[in-house]
Amino acid sequence: MEILNLEGTEDTPKIILDKKNGIFEISGRSLPEDSAEFYRPVLEWIEKYSGDANPATEFVFKLEYFNTASSKLILDVLSALEDIKGMKILWYFHEDDEDMEEAGQEFSELVEIPFEFKTY
Repeated sequence: MEILNLEGTEDTPKIILDKKNGIFEISGRSLPEDSAEFYRPVLEWIEKYSGDANPATEFVFKLEYFNTASSKLILDVLSALEDIKGMKILWYFHEDDEDMEEAGQEFSELVEIPFEFKTY
């Protein structure tokens, strides 16, 4: 399966989806001009992956900031991950970033996936 590797910019997160090496991460800042367009390849990749997923998958979210449009697409990503067996979300946030911690808590209540919260 192809690796999806999008370099992060000031407005878009770094995204690595690598089935072979078990790396699934979205990190940085997410405020792309067109969130739906930006996240489309991610959702397409997850759809393919769900057909032949690893026995266990730890999907890492390490976001510093995201805008409202991105939050809807992050929820779309989480919803797409919901159907994959052995899925676990690792939600990282800065120790003093209550907003990001709260966002993770809210997402965790909206999907049926175990979340683990970690500070960095």
